[in-house]
Amino acid sequence: MAAPKKILNREISWLHFNDRVLQEAMDANNPLIERLRFLGIFSNNRDEFFRVRIATLRRMIELGKTRDQNLGFAPKRILKEALALVAVQEKKYNETFLKIKDQLRENQIYFVNETELSWEQGRFVRQFFTEHLRPFLFPIMLKNLKSPEFLRDKFIYLAVVLHDSKERQEDDYALIMVPTHRFSRFLLLPDDQGKKYIMMLDDVIRFGLDEVFKPFDFDTFAAYTIKFTRDAELDIDNDISKSFYELMSESIEQRKRGLPVRFVYDNEILPLLLKRLLKKLKISEDDSLRGGGRYHNFRDFIGFPNLGNDSLIYPAMKPLSHPLLKNNTNILKVIRHRDIMLHYPYQSFQYIVDLLREASIDPRVRAIKMTFYRAARNSNVINALINAARNGKKVTVFLEIQARFDEKANIYWAGRLKEEGVKIIKNLPGYKVHAKLMLIRRKEEGQNIYYSHISTGNFNESTARVYADDGLFTANQEIGKEVNMLFHLLESPYTPPQFKHFLVAPYYMRRNIIRLLNNEIKNAKAGREAWTIIKLNSLVDKKLVRKLSQASNAGVKIQIICRGICVLVPGIPGFSENIEIVGVVDKFLEHSRVMVFANGGNQLYYISSADWMIRNFDHRFEVACPIYDRQIQDEMMFILKTQLADNIKARLINSEPINQYKLPVKGEKPMRSQFYLYDYFKGLAEEK
Repeated sequence: MAAPKKILNREISWLHFNDRVLQEAMDANNPLIERLRFLGIFSNNRDEFFRVRIATLRRMIELGKTRDQNLGFAPKRILKEALALVAVQEKKYNETFLKIKDQLRENQIYFVNETELSWEQGRFVRQFFTEHLRPFLFPIMLKNLKSPEFLRDKFIYLAVVLHDSKERQEDDYALIMVPTHRFSRFLLLPDDQGKKYIMMLDDVIRFGLDEVFKPFDFDTFAAYTIKFTRDAELDIDNDISKSFYELMSESIEQRKRGLPVRFVYDNEILPLLLKRLLKKLKISEDDSLRGGGRYHNFRDFIGFPNLGNDSLIYPAMKPLSHPLLKNNTNILKVIRHRDIMLHYPYQSFQYIVDLLREASIDPRVRAIKMTFYRAARNSNVINALINAARNGKKVTVFLEIQARFDEKANIYWAGRLKEEGVKIIKNLPGYKVHAKLMLIRRKEEGQNIYYSHISTGNFNESTARVYADDGLFTANQEIGKEVNMLFHLLESPYTPPQFKHFLVAPYYMRRNIIRLLNNEIKNAKAGREAWTIIKLNSLVDKKLVRKLSQASNAGVKIQIICRGICVLVPGIPGFSENIEIVGVVDKFLEHSRVMVFANGGNQLYYISSADWMIRNFDHRFEVACPIYDRQIQDEMMFILKTQLADNIKARLINSEPINQYKLPVKGEKPMRSQFYLYDYFKGLAEEK
């Protein structure tokens, strides 16, 4: 019998995570439309996996690397294993989609294509096509195509065959981009006797192809969906004559011309057309060719409409008020008296905007500083900072323009803020700033008083509706001074100061976590209380994996809540027998990072921006902030224990079989942690 694996490859572990997302789409207990949306999330995740991780494996193979230096895996073997796992998931995915469509029909909801329309529906679709859609369709004749660089990643195209039934001319071929950046992928047709009909935008275009190619003599058309995925890695030039913003902008443009890593097409496509496409687009067999169904880019299902049937979606969970803030208009005054922890999305993110708005017109506020990793498209937070600058406050912002897939938006916001007189701290080539920090400096009785906010998640009101994060408000002056030190460090990163409270990467965070785990090991060996609870998104760092194993062997009880990648396999005698790992995938995306250490009975609590990955500890600015308020500590422990007790949406991570649900034991009540926590916070909000 083969020895059990102690360490999983990170790519395989990530695919196991995405399989947990797919499980949510397969779960018949979830509302139907939410299951469709989970298909969209799964598809979006998979696309990013190809753009980033598969592309990285291919680059490693091309460079002749035979082993991954970090965890010792062979790229060729992992690529083969990953693609095989993707194929298995694809089969489950397609089966799930067909089942959901059948169940939608049982609920009087029908998908129809261009051949299935009634006369009335056809008239409606024709009007929509002519008046709205057609002006945004720009066909490119395949024979005229000089370069494949125009093909945009994340979009689908229709490969169109133009045929003359009278055979006066040879068939011709064209490509049309489906403009989902302008229109919803789903066109809702008029209801008919209580029945709802939905048409995919691709099919709307198929319906109107005769209009698009009206100037020609072709009278028969066929269209097949194709999708092109590019390598998303940015190669940044070292041209010292250009600013980092200019170099990043050029790199973003180069990404549009990234090498192909995947080409997906409709299985029904004519072989001759496919052959011509591959030749014109310079795609080889090495680029993950994959035949599929009629539709691609299921990521659009994330935005599938509600359709007015509440039973098909999750019950509404509006953000709740915090009991200490709900009746107060002066947030700074409340924070001055005690620390406050907000738990998003259960509690309202609007408090962040309200605090900035309050600070912008407070005559005693002198300065505001913030870091941004991903901002909302129409960011009220950034607009509040602009308002503060207009009110004469000294505003300083670090905007991470290297945040993957948000580079362009962040460059825009940096320019916008600069125009308004906001000081922009220059980015640091080779490092990303992932810490989430806010600092308000206020003059009180002749002294500078600091108000800080340290968060596990982005200052982004859009993601705060679905990402489960924690954010601390504090007027602890020692914490405030260390936040201020961090901003000075970002401006001059060459002489790192010593931090008394914060654990800071890329300097001392890993070393300090190891120190904290060593303390638990020492206590376990001395017979004292020794345990730790860790919540994070990814666990990959090999040094910390080894240290967790040492702690387990010493008798330290370790409980880990890990949503995403986790390379550590728990429960192996002599390696991880005292380690329990669960992951929760549900309505909200678990995103917070929390560490609690027994510390011999004097427990230590931290919230952090960092996952346990090499990139976070060595190539990013990250912060782990201690929590000193006893009430907040108790609340954090309650949340962690609730999630560890989840027996509906929790999975046992890296146990065999993979991704098995944690089920209630005999006599145990069902526990769905996210819904339970919402009810808990709702009760607090309603207390008088």
